[in-house]
Amino acid sequence: MKLKTGQTVRIGFAFLSISAFWQMYNTIIPLILTNTFHLNESLSGIIMALDNILALFLLPIFGGISDRCKSPLGRRKPFILFGTIAASVLMLFLPAIDNACYVNGSAVNASSRFPAFIIVLGILLVVMGTYRSPAVALMPDCTPKPLRSRANAIINLMGALGGILYLLISAVLYSKSRSEAMTEIYGHVNYLPIFLIVAVIMLISLAIVMFTVNEKKLHADMEKYEAAHPEENLTVKDASGGEALPAPVRKSLTFLLISIALWFISYNGVETWFTTYAGRMWDMSLGQANLCLTIATGGAILSYIPVGWIASRIGRKKTILTGVTLMFSCFLFCFFYTFAVGSFSPALFVVFVLVGMGWAAINVNSLPMVVEMCKGSDIGKFTGYYYTFSMAAQIVTPVAAGFLMNRISYQVLFPYCVVFMGAAFVTMQFVKHGDTEAVSRRKGLDAFEDMDT
Repeated sequence: MKLKTGQTVRIGFAFLSISAFWQMYNTIIPLILTNTFHLNESLSGIIMALDNILALFLLPIFGGISDRCKSPLGRRKPFILFGTIAASVLMLFLPAIDNACYVNGSAVNASSRFPAFIIVLGILLVVMGTYRSPAVALMPDCTPKPLRSRANAIINLMGALGGILYLLISAVLYSKSRSEAMTEIYGHVNYLPIFLIVAVIMLISLAIVMFTVNEKKLHADMEKYEAAHPEENLTVKDASGGEALPAPVRKSLTFLLISIALWFISYNGVETWFTTYAGRMWDMSLGQANLCLTIATGGAILSYIPVGWIASRIGRKKTILTGVTLMFSCFLFCFFYTFAVGSFSPALFVVFVLVGMGWAAINVNSLPMVVEMCKGSDIGKFTGYYYTFSMAAQIVTPVAAGFLMNRISYQVLFPYCVVFMGAAFVTMQFVKHGDTEAVSRRKGLDAFEDMDT
């Protein structure tokens, strides 16, 4: 069976939509919380962690509910349909409430509007939690196990494209000159245009998934293929006769999951607080800060396929360690850059290209390492382990980094990230399983002979 690349791309529009939303959420909501509602970094960090706290409960719940769904549309598409439409409407209320806080250029109504803002934000996060897990499950539902790694690379690319699409648009709409002009005229930056554009992106992506992806047929084809190719049981029997991982594999899995948590603590600290940090420490506008993040995402997009190829030659673990080292070095550079320069410089573009490359090396190979340690029927459970540790890290880090920035200094952000990325390098040394065997060398078009559009 060949990978249907075009079909996988169309499935990936669900991830493009979700990624565009979360990229916007992570860059704009902290600015509204700190600039309009005047929350300190600790309180803002707690609010920014709510989506991950909710996700820990909502993702497995709605993933399980969608498993049992008997809709004519399929198991996953009803959740994607409802969630996307509801989120696209709800999200527009956030910038509207933000705008309503200002009278004659001053946020005089902020305290009275804050409860409404939090209520709408909470409902929106619940809605996003109802369809994120079904959207994640759509690809493996429609793709046979042997093809899921290559399909996952395409899904990662689609998600990255969603993020970079938002960042490019926001960099144009909210350049330094435009932001200053809006502030001078209205007393604040109006975020409603970018929210409207992202809502349109989400609805267009939804239409592509709903009208071009035949979930029920693809799932039936996948089940037929897998029934004809049963997988070998890779686990061992425990004392009670149940299936269990061998002790050395269990140790590797434990240290790998700890490593995942550590590098997410590091990277998400920058992702959450960079726009605020860049404005305070480097005198950058939202557009300039988002341009740096855009370039990082571009570096990741350009690296997804190469790092997959490199991992097949030198192994996943070595590729991940290379990415960890690269990001450690970039974060350390940013710390010293703050002291040496303290304002925007094109040198930052080079640094963030390298950050994107390092994150791609980690992100592409970490989930495959986790699921490599299980039998095929447990892929969903082991994927759950991956997301439990990564999301738990993303709950902790906005609060922890925000607390330290508030109590010590904004300068603590990059040392914080350096420490946790360095710790991930150490824990990865204890991971001895989950790597990949070297593949035969295939060149040119031969490397794509199993792919189909």
